[in-house]
Amino acid sequence: MSERNTPPSAEIAVRFNKVSRHFGDVRAVDQVDLDIYDGEFFSMLGPSGSGKTTCLRLIAGFEQSTSGSIQLYGQDVTGLPPFLRDVNTVFQDYALFPHMTVGENVGYGLMVKGIAKSDRELQVKDMLEMVQLGGMEKRKPTQLSGGQRQRVALARALINRPRVLLLDEPLGALDLKLRQQMQLELKTIQHRVGITFIFVTHDQEEALTMSDRIAVFNQGKIEQIGTPAEIYEQPKTEFVAGFVGVSNIVRGDQARRVMGKDGNFAIRPEKIHIVPVESPAPENTFCAIGAIREVIYLGVNTRYVVDLDTGGELSVLEQNLAQDSMNVAAARGRKVQLIWQQSDCRLLQG
Repeated sequence: MSERNTPPSAEIAVRFNKVSRHFGDVRAVDQVDLDIYDGEFFSMLGPSGSGKTTCLRLIAGFEQSTSGSIQLYGQDVTGLPPFLRDVNTVFQDYALFPHMTVGENVGYGLMVKGIAKSDRELQVKDMLEMVQLGGMEKRKPTQLSGGQRQRVALARALINRPRVLLLDEPLGALDLKLRQQMQLELKTIQHRVGITFIFVTHDQEEALTMSDRIAVFNQGKIEQIGTPAEIYEQPKTEFVAGFVGVSNIVRGDQARRVMGKDGNFAIRPEKIHIVPVESPAPENTFCAIGAIREVIYLGVNTRYVVDLDTGGELSVLEQNLAQDSMNVAAARGRKVQLIWQQSDCRLLQG
């Protein structure tokens, strides 16, 4: 699928034109068209083997495309080696030099460029302040936590002022709480420096939290490109509906019985409401009668699985505003009516 649904007036930072990368019979990237705009926080989201990391490596120059072309700010870089591309990469394993101090790690790129030591030290100090590591210049990487090492890697990449920063699952090694904290910090830093960030992840929450736009990858192709709200609220394919969050997929006979329509439809569980069987259905809604088969208490929310009288099932997600685990468990077996807005049904392609 080819998409370029971005503002035509913005400057293009990265352009893929019919880019493919094959490894023998494996089409890791397959005829991808993609525009990433200057100053965007752009995420490539998908499961392992979907092509997202290969695309990042193609931008960096670590891989060469089998066909197609790649441009960075209008320059064709398809055959250029990594050191001739104005990009830097932050890796999941940080790739810090263990024998160097934090300051030496961050300033290494400037040293290679021949920047004077006094100027280097000033830039290193400013960069460490920005990533909240001020005063840690003399420490070694082994003396830092995982989150601090990630900040050092980020500072080392940013100090060279690349036009594009590539981030290859950089938060994957962190625990959940620190990962969530770093998501917000990364977005703040990106706003501050104004550099195009291209972020690879398999974590849907990460992509939704940080991105201006997201490309969802599947089997070497892009299934959909859009803002986080567009990807979540308006999935175009069954893969996107199922990979980004959770969706009920209603198709075939079930769609005809429940909604009187042909086609495949996605309905988010939180869009469905449980009401008493005798409740009248408001206008512009669909409704279905069924019995609650499963109740999964999740703390903030409860997930209900409802077997429909017409066949099939639907999952419903409700916030626990005034309920506890004992209350919700008692709902198992209850006859209920499910109601949702017609506009909350998304017709899927294919």
